[in-house]
Amino acid sequence: MSTATRTDTQSPAPHAADSHDLIRVHGARENNLKDVTIEIPKRRLTVFTGVSGSGKSSLVFDTIAAESQRLINETYSAFVQGFMPTLARPEVDVLDGLTTAITVDQQRMGGDPRSTVGTATDANAMLRILFSRLGRPHIGSPKAFSFNVASISGAGAVTVERAGRTVKERRSFSITGGMCPRCEGRGTVSDIDLTQLYDDSRSLSEGALTIPGYKPGGWNYRLYTESGLYDPDKPIRAYTKRELADFLHREPTRMKIAGINMTYEGLIPRIQKSMLSKDRESMQPHIREFVDRAVTFTTCPDCDGTRLSEAARSSKINGVSIADACAMQISDLAEWVRGLDEPSVAPLLTALRQTLDSFVEIGLGYLSLDRPSGTLSGGEAQRTKMIRHLGSSLTDVTYVFDEPTIGLHPHDIQRMNDLLLRLRDKGNTVLVVEHKPEVIAIADHVVDLGPGAGAAGGTVCFEGTVEGLRASGTLTGRHLDDRAAVKETVRKPTGALQIRGATTHNLRGVDVDIPLGVLAVVTGVAGSGKSSLVHGSIPAGADVVSVDQGAIRGSRRSNPATYTGLLEPIRKAFAKANGVKPALFSANSEGACPTCNGAGVVYTDLAMMAGVATTCEECEGKRFEASVLEYHLAGRDISEVLAMSVTEAGEFFGAGEARTPAAHRVLENLADVGLGYLTLGQPLTTLSGGERQRLKLATHMAEKGGIYVLDEPTAGLHLADVEQLLGLLDRLVDSGKSVIVVEHHQAVMAHADWIIDLGPGAGHDGGRIVFEGTPADLVAARSTLTGEHLASYVGA
Repeated sequence: MSTATRTDTQSPAPHAADSHDLIRVHGARENNLKDVTIEIPKRRLTVFTGVSGSGKSSLVFDTIAAESQRLINETYSAFVQGFMPTLARPEVDVLDGLTTAITVDQQRMGGDPRSTVGTATDANAMLRILFSRLGRPHIGSPKAFSFNVASISGAGAVTVERAGRTVKERRSFSITGGMCPRCEGRGTVSDIDLTQLYDDSRSLSEGALTIPGYKPGGWNYRLYTESGLYDPDKPIRAYTKRELADFLHREPTRMKIAGINMTYEGLIPRIQKSMLSKDRESMQPHIREFVDRAVTFTTCPDCDGTRLSEAARSSKINGVSIADACAMQISDLAEWVRGLDEPSVAPLLTALRQTLDSFVEIGLGYLSLDRPSGTLSGGEAQRTKMIRHLGSSLTDVTYVFDEPTIGLHPHDIQRMNDLLLRLRDKGNTVLVVEHKPEVIAIADHVVDLGPGAGAAGGTVCFEGTVEGLRASGTLTGRHLDDRAAVKETVRKPTGALQIRGATTHNLRGVDVDIPLGVLAVVTGVAGSGKSSLVHGSIPAGADVVSVDQGAIRGSRRSNPATYTGLLEPIRKAFAKANGVKPALFSANSEGACPTCNGAGVVYTDLAMMAGVATTCEECEGKRFEASVLEYHLAGRDISEVLAMSVTEAGEFFGAGEARTPAAHRVLENLADVGLGYLTLGQPLTTLSGGERQRLKLATHMAEKGGIYVLDEPTAGLHLADVEQLLGLLDRLVDSGKSVIVVEHHQAVMAHADWIIDLGPGAGHDGGRIVFEGTPADLVAARSTLTGEHLASYVGA
């Protein structure tokens, strides 16, 4: 046996394929980016930092990830592309070295009432197959265990062409679904309080209806008074059974009312279609108030909130039904699945175990599969999306994360860091947009954008290692080692908000007095019960203004001026100064440019190719009709006012001829939350996550309420902005408000007057109060996970 030996000692020349180890971006101009040119190393962890609005998402998501997705879509046939979202090529000169990008963003999961954690992650699909194979008694296919499939059956004659003859045959079919017929798979039934719809002691002629929009004399009202189905002068309580049924429940019927052909419909189905089918957040405030008052949602009595039919609940494996399995905490369900040993479904059990173990590993073991996905926080939704990527065997993929540590306690951030490093070590490129110093510290490469936000950002301030960032003198570098000190003196409470016997979700009969007149922080690991305590247990009637993490709703026609209500006083000021109607000064109403309908751009649909948006030639992108732009206020037209930044507009409306106190108040609130650089007419769709959160906070600051409840206000905020937020919270408290903050950021904890710490763990291991007191006491005691992390943060 012989062995071949090498005679040359020189190493072979590197293979041409190994030279592509960089993602090159040249001349990126998306949104506020100013000709950005960078090189990002592949198979490394790169963190993008910079103040909120500096261009991080524009570079990572709207340029690199978007182009990767577009190029993949182009590999499909034109027919398939017709069914896919069309993506325009980003504004960039050269993008080189891209790999397949998988984006894991913070978008809240669909708030559809039928969507749960189980349906969103395919865990329910696997459980349904499992029960259809092993469940006893056997009730049918996997559809029989799905709360989204109704049981239906039918029979009838069908006509079939056979051998040139037409033959009639009788056919029948039936589908066994798992949907509860009473609540239609929603788990709750709505009950309308009739006393909130009308006063039954009065007649329709006397104005019995008390529904918004149903005023005597209006068409909504005349539909009922002139229908002829009952006497409008008779008190409603005196109606016969037939008359009451026609008034409340009659099916849509065409009839002549006041000489006009109209569709008459019973009051209840009419209200359900016009009001209750809409999303609550998108309703006008007075409609929302009416719906909250008139409609009560109660757990379905037939399925007990499980959404499933009786048959689906009767089939069991080892005494456990699919409803029981979905209601279990996922960590417990994983143990139960591990105990099943059935060779006939071995591959299915393996896949289900992997999915459930991924939940536990990523720190979501406290959830249950029947939890509605719309109730997950931004951080929980993002980690739920990560689950399908954890066990993946793919390598050389670019993973793009948008602040993966949002909603995570410092104790959980270490676990998230390990996951990011594990994805990198498999040979993937990991790009992370992040503000937390704990994540920046593990980066192989850092890109810092800035120096400011909006028009003052969009350039690369630093590129290199973490050590280089510390020494760079950029805003991020200077604040990287910032540590807030624990307050030496704390404010004295002026009262207390009492919560007694709170049992929402995993809370265990919690009794707590939240001090008022101070800055109170509620903290604890993710899933310990913070939101359940603050949002789910505050007694009704408390004077509370709540600012949650829900996404801002708005199209590309919405902007900070329309969202905050600022445009209303501006329009009135213009109308008064020029003696015309306020509606002329709205690009969504009478003042809109007729060519582009007030959008400022004209969209051309090119089927499977990306649509083209060109600036409207008629109004030159100003969105208004030319005649409207001739009206001025203090020398400025409406389009010039909407092009102003918040700071400029604050000066403009604060004094002189344009002085408008109502507009100035809103602008002050926007400046207070650090949005002075935003332009009034910037579309909401172009705002970053942190900017949206602060815009929401500014809007709520105008509301009258003594208690402010904020849910993680530091989400999406740069280290330098946290300082400004603390100043804002102090100003709110000093002005006589009570502020309760659900927060994980140690700087906010250290700044608090009072801390309530929940735990000790998540899910059924949490739900108890493990500490109440001042930050100094928490640091001194170190009795909880939060105490330990806060102590190491402040260097105690």
